[in-house]
This record gives sequence, structure tokens and C-alpha cells, in this order.
Amino acid sequence: MTYRNGAFVMDTRENRIAQVVGNAGRRVQVRRPGGGLEWEVPCSALRLATREEREAAGLWPTGPRPLLGCVECADLTAAWREATAGEDEVEVGDALVALRRHRRTSHLLDEGQ
Repeated sequence: MTYRNGAFVMDTRENRIAQVVGNAGRRVQVRRPGGGLEWEVPCSALRLATREEREAAGLWPTGPRPLLGCVECADLTAAWREATAGEDEVEVGDALVALRRHRRTSHLLDEGQ
């Protein structure tokens, strides 16, 4: 299995969380989240980290992340859908970036991050 750069994975040999920084054939280069020395792991010894594992490592905020009922999400989604009906690819891209940025900053990160 191939993992994209930036993905959080578990090195099952040592049961520790890591972030993918590259691939080299059947081996994946990983490092501790936030930096540090890199090491190589065979693809067969990796799996995607669960949400609970990311929370325990401080990589995913704990507590509620209200997404349903968010007025700004609804407005940005409507703007994106309206843009996709047109022919301006830049406008579509801008609307999608605005929607994703809002979701990331408002629903995935704790205050101060």
C-alpha cells in the first residue's frame, strides 16, 4: 500500500505514530509528528493511524467539533456549488479553497493552533 506524504501512520513494529515524508520502493520514510529524525519502515509494517491514536498524540483535537448546522459551512458550500455551475475554473478553485480553509480552521483545530 502507498501512503501519501503527510499521512499519519502507525509503525506496527514499535507501536508508535509517525508521519509519512517519502517513499522508496517497498519502504516508507517516516518521522515523528512535528519533526525529528527520519526512519524507514517496510510498507507491510504500516497502517493508517486511527482517530483515537491521533487524539492521544495531540494531532487531533479532543471534544466536540460541531459541523452540522454551521451557517458559514452552508454559505461556503452554496458558493462552491454556484461556482461549479459556471465555467470559471479559478472561481471554482477559490470557492473550494475557502470552504476547505473554513472547515480546517473552524472545525478541526483547537483555539491557538
